Amino acid sequence: MITDWTLWLEWFIKAVVLIFALLGGFAYLTYYERRALARMQTRVGPNRAGPFGLLQPIADAIKLVFKEELSPAKAYKFVFFLAPILTVVPSIVIAAVIPLGRSFNLFGREIHLYLANINVAVLYFMAIAAIAVYGIVLAGWASNSKYAMLGGLRSTAQMISYELSLGISLIPVILLGNSMSMVEIVEKQNGLWFVFLQPVGAVIFWIATLAEVNRAPFDMPEAEQELTAGYHAEYSGMKFALFFMAEYQKMIVICGVMAVFFFGGYLGPGIDQYPLLGPVYMFIKIFVLLFGMIWVRATWPRFRYDRLMTFGWKALVPLSLAIVFITATGILLAEQTNNPMWMWSIPVASVAAGLVPVVTIYQALRRLSYERA
Repeated sequence: MITDWTLWLEWFIKAVVLIFALLGGFAYLTYYERRALARMQTRVGPNRAGPFGLLQPIADAIKLVFKEELSPAKAYKFVFFLAPILTVVPSIVIAAVIPLGRSFNLFGREIHLYLANINVAVLYFMAIAAIAVYGIVLAGWASNSKYAMLGGLRSTAQMISYELSLGISLIPVILLGNSMSMVEIVEKQNGLWFVFLQPVGAVIFWIATLAEVNRAPFDMPEAEQELTAGYHAEYSGMKFALFFMAEYQKMIVICGVMAVFFFGGYLGPGIDQYPLLGPVYMFIKIFVLLFGMIWVRATWPRFRYDRLMTFGWKALVPLSLAIVFITATGILLAEQTNNPMWMWSIPVASVAAGLVPVVTIYQALRRLSYERA
């Protein structure tokens, strides 16, 4: 019989391991990004601190810890201090519901490779992800700086626009998985990943999460050419490091969530015989998806702000509503006719719907180029 204290001890150990994994992942994601960008742009990248520059994240951490912290004289001190915490905490809390694998036996008891399996994990993810924007807005407001305030306002407008597309793009996943539990969604992909049934939904989710994390080409809240760093312009030292940490931890968590929703999560060859392969498969999928984020940053220029909002409201929102209708119709037809082949109408119709905004935007850009010429 499992006593209460052993259960609490298990949760505590899992939480500590998860937090340290995210902290280590944040540190070496910065190294991964700098090396990948250097490779793409024919540069060297970090190579001084330690062999191959592997100690560079540790050197950066030491520098930020001992760097002087300055606060604007007219800043709202309490909120100015609280904002970085409100930004970084949600990036850690979301990871609690991401399953890293199945269970295994240790010391005669079953250990699950996740911290929590709640039956509304999708709603939990959406609710916690939306909280992070409060920290950004409060950072801009509490700094009592026009540039920082503009960055915070941009983040708010961007969140409202892309959070809507993000939430709607998850409805097909819920319909296909017939559940809001992340563990059950992963298990429903045993044999066929949802990215093959709903590729357009995966693309919308990917684009919306880039905007959520404020990554290029959607990094308008911190556009240095216009806002001199944006919402964190007045921050330095460890307070700035917390904003930096929040962005990179959210990158890791978002890629983990995308792996769960569309790429089979911890599933892979041999997972039934060797459950500990689950975290390995998750690491590989997160690693590849993170490279996609870095690749986008290296190749795509920043959006103009009005086009950023237009794209969110006029392209992504209608398209995400269309794929919900297509997915629901395909599932209904497959159940009514008892013919699973109807499920393959979902990706075909979704791609056809996805081509509409692509062609429309392409034609609009060509027309603008002709007019300016």
